[in-house]
Amino acid sequence: MKFNYYGFKAIYVHEMNRFLRTVAQSLLSPVISTSLYFVVFGSVIGGYIQKIDGVSYGSYIVPGLLMLTLLTQSISNTSFGIFFPKFNGTINEILAAPISTLETVLAFVGAGATKTLIVGAVIYFTATFFADVTVKYPMLMIFLLILVSFTFALFGFLIGVISKDFEQMSIIPSLVITPMVFLGGSLYSLDMLPPFWQTVSYFNPVVYLIDGLRFSFYGISDFNIWISIGSMMSFLVICVMSVSKLLKKGYNIKA
Repeated sequence: MKFNYYGFKAIYVHEMNRFLRTVAQSLLSPVISTSLYFVVFGSVIGGYIQKIDGVSYGSYIVPGLLMLTLLTQSISNTSFGIFFPKFNGTINEILAAPISTLETVLAFVGAGATKTLIVGAVIYFTATFFADVTVKYPMLMIFLLILVSFTFALFGFLIGVISKDFEQMSIIPSLVITPMVFLGGSLYSLDMLPPFWQTVSYFNPVVYLIDGLRFSFYGISDFNIWISIGSMMSFLVICVMSVSKLLKKGYNIKA
C-alpha cells in the first residue's frame, strides 16, 4: 500500500500550526515552571544538600525536570490533538479522507512528539542558566529524548481516543504521571530513601526513565542503562498494540 504523504502532511502541518498559534503560551508556561523549580529546589534547598554522586544538586535535578516536561507535554499535546476533532466533529473529515489509520496515527503522534522535543530543547536551554549542565553521552541523550517523546505521544493519543470529555483526558497526566515523576527520583537519589521506600520505588516505571536520562548526562545511574531502554521499548510496544486494537474497532471514534 502506497503511503499517502499529502494526507500525512496535511494533519501534521495542521497540528504544528496550532502549536505555533499558541507558541508563547506553550513555551512560556514550562519555562516559568522550570525556573521556579530551580529557584526553590536548586538554589534554596540545594544550598543545604551536598553533592550527589559528585554532581551538584542543581545539576542533578535537570534530567528529572526535563523528563517531567517530556512526559506531561507529549501526553497533553497528542491527547488534545485527537480529542478536539472528536469534540467538534471534524474527525469525520479525517475518517472520510483517503488516508489510512497508520498514516493518521503517525501524523498526530509525529506532531505531538515534535512539539514536545521543541519544548524540551527550550527547557534544556533554560536549565543552563541555573545549573552547570554537561552531557556525557549526547547521542544516547538524543535517542532517549526522541524515544520517550514518541512513546508517550502515542500514549497520549491512546488517552485522547479513550476519553469522552476533557475531565477524563486530564486525569492520567495530572493524577498519575506527575506524581510518578516526583516519586521517581526526579529531585532526589534513591539512595537517600529508607530501604522500604527504595523497594517501593522499583515498581515505579518512571524511575528507570529518569535514571537512564541522568546516565546520559552524567554517567551515573542506579540501574543498568539497558533496563531503562528495555522498559521504554516494552511500553512502546504495548501502546502500539493498544492503539491498533482500538482503532480497528473504531472505539469512541466511529460511534
